[in-house]
Amino acid sequence: MTRITVIGLGAGDIEQLPLGIYKKLKEVKNLFLRTKGHPVVTDLEKEGMLYKSFDEIYESTNNFEETYRKIVDQLFEEVKEGELIYAVPGHPLVAEKTVQLLLEEAVQHGISLHIEGGQSFLDPMFTALKIDPVEGFQLVDATSLKKEELQMRHHIIITQVYDAFTASEVKLTLMEKYPDDYEVKIVEAAGSKEEKITEVKLYELDRVLELNNLTAVYVPPVKEEEMLYHQFDKLREVIAVLRGPNGCPWDKKQTHKSLKKYLVEETYEVLEAIDNDEDDHLIEELGDILLQVMLHAQIGEDEGFFSVDDVIYAVTEKMIRRHPHVFGDINVKDEAEVLQNWEEIKRKEKAGEQETFTSRLDKAPQGLPGLYQAYEFQKEAAKIGFDWPDVQPVWAKIKEEIEEFRQADSADEQLKEFGDILFALVNLARFYSIDPEEAVRATNRKFYNRFSYIEQQLEKNSLNPKDVTLEQLDVWWEEAKKKL
Repeated sequence: MTRITVIGLGAGDIEQLPLGIYKKLKEVKNLFLRTKGHPVVTDLEKEGMLYKSFDEIYESTNNFEETYRKIVDQLFEEVKEGELIYAVPGHPLVAEKTVQLLLEEAVQHGISLHIEGGQSFLDPMFTALKIDPVEGFQLVDATSLKKEELQMRHHIIITQVYDAFTASEVKLTLMEKYPDDYEVKIVEAAGSKEEKITEVKLYELDRVLELNNLTAVYVPPVKEEEMLYHQFDKLREVIAVLRGPNGCPWDKKQTHKSLKKYLVEETYEVLEAIDNDEDDHLIEELGDILLQVMLHAQIGEDEGFFSVDDVIYAVTEKMIRRHPHVFGDINVKDEAEVLQNWEEIKRKEKAGEQETFTSRLDKAPQGLPGLYQAYEFQKEAAKIGFDWPDVQPVWAKIKEEIEEFRQADSADEQLKEFGDILFALVNLARFYSIDPEEAVRATNRKFYNRFSYIEQQLEKNSLNPKDVTLEQLDVWWEEAKKKL
């Protein structure tokens, strides 16, 4: 079994290189470097060190994944000619993707992989920045930086900031979470004689010219609490405090049942914001819905039954399970097929859950507003053919129900017959593809605007409503219809 030995060149210059590693680099005849852009290499070149670097691969590929893949493939080819040493900056097991690929694939290539030390760049970085990682530390790669993974309360060091393009990508990602003028530090060649630290505003990050493979960016922990307000963990912390021993008396008193009405109210306020096409209002109202979710989750956690983590897991797992055409290997042609698959998956999930009879009408939540529930009931019934063939019998049914209401001679009968009228009207709406709840809300808005106009006219003319005739009110009503 042939062998590849991976060694680290350390983080600084030749003076910080361990003696054993120094001797190996001086004596080895089959040496490969991931890159020659390192202070140690410059010093050892003067002492006659021979090597082959992979720098040309960086210049001929379009992305780092392709670069690392080609380097590893070439190493597997080269080792067929005999044992070799592969040297990388820093420590082989810190921020070295090529070494991870070698570890994953060496055995299947029949190669023994031996890893030797080399000082990681982290110790010199901590020293240069004078930070203690125990306070919370995160090391991330600039080439795969994701805003969702950033821990804003921690010290963050971003490696692989090779050039202005990479720095620009890092800047844009960070600016999605941090203020544009947030102060960060650019650290070059930490631990070497060329060590340099430059403090810049975040928006200036890609304007610094001295960027190379020894450059890292340091993002200090956020100290201002308000900067964390958009973080989910901060919201969770706030809700826990409100429900905690020293929290709000009202919040501590709430239960799942006491909060029911607020969830309904907030839902309708979201609908209103959507109807009015008000983005800022929608943000606020969606926040109120999220508040209700968080309160229910905190109550569940306080009572020891579930937490918001369980809520998030449940919905994440459900979305992945019910979208096999996105997260699996199922192919769909259109939206109709998506809905068909969704219903089939739901049917399989429910199979065997309970032995008692379940109506297909149970798919409509019991807590829906009446018009919505009637609409859903009729839609489900229509799926098995229990429906009028066309709209004409629906018109006849509405007339029939109105007549039955006229003939009702008790309050109880009137209540039932009026409900039948509404149910028949919902059926009519369905045939014309009208959402009955939306239709009522649209009429409510129209009435609100016109009646408000009448109120404004009363106020403008300093009139008491009791002193104005119905005929005059109607005149203003007609004006409102024309103007609004």
